[in-house]
Amino acid sequence: MYLVCGEALFDFFSEEDVSGLASKVTFKAIAGGSPFNVAVGLRRLGVKAALFAGLSSDHLGKRLQQVLADEGVFPDFLVEFAAPTTLAMVAVGANGSPHYSFRGEGCADRQLRLEHLPLLGPEVRGLHIGSYSLVVQPIADTLLALVRRESGRRLITLDPNVRLNPEPDIELWRSRVATLVQYADLIKVSDEDLGLLYPEQEPQRIIEGWLEHRSQLVFLTRGGEGATVFSRRHGSWSVPATAVKIADTVGAGDTFQAALITWLTEQQLDSVQGLQQLERGQVDAMLRFAVQAAALTCGKTGPDLPYRHQLQ
Repeated sequence: MYLVCGEALFDFFSEEDVSGLASKVTFKAIAGGSPFNVAVGLRRLGVKAALFAGLSSDHLGKRLQQVLADEGVFPDFLVEFAAPTTLAMVAVGANGSPHYSFRGEGCADRQLRLEHLPLLGPEVRGLHIGSYSLVVQPIADTLLALVRRESGRRLITLDPNVRLNPEPDIELWRSRVATLVQYADLIKVSDEDLGLLYPEQEPQRIIEGWLEHRSQLVFLTRGGEGATVFSRRHGSWSVPATAVKIADTVGAGDTFQAALITWLTEQQLDSVQGLQQLERGQVDAMLRFAVQAAALTCGKTGPDLPYRHQLQ
């Protein structure tokens, strides 16, 4: 089983109102949050998954719990709080890329503290962390403590997924990412993330620095340009994006992440030792599998992640 850690929320997508009244705004709300999406994505791809997250006792929090139950995500690591559910207002650009505005101060998904840290049994093969839960408190320090405790014992994967609206201090993001990369075995990062974190530096230089720590593989996603893998053992190479008519790119990065973990799980290589044993051809197959999965999500509106039977 894989334990995904971090936020769960509702994305609110604005829709065109046919009445034309300025006083009326129509939204479509979809359950989301990057870690939430990864957990759901893993289940849809056939991997046992649980979510370590704070969920609200309000109506939207109960809906999030129901979605997780419907998707088969194990509930053992969910913690309920009498605090609101985070809302993310999403505007989609002309190229399908989302722009977020978060209403999350004091909300349930941020409330995980050190006393909520779970003891993990041998059934938990690995941990995934990412997005703004890495930098907002108190959950940020809670997840850091968990990763420090488990690094080297279980596979640790990291996706910075930088969101400046919940935490605009880019120096805080840089500092926390620099700390976390010391504990991660596999990192996935977008070119947009690196552009925010290190705007004056070449991505390759940053990633090669990350590979000097624990990480064996770093995957760089580049939207319509495809993706690149950087391997400590096998060097670096790229694959093109899968052609698809884009609805939007919401959830594409989360799909990519879930697909990487799924490939490792299916090959029984979802461990620190397994990752170290990968041959070049296996890394290439994993990369192409993730690119194909992400393309399926781009063809649909919102974070509608694919099922395993769609990836043959």
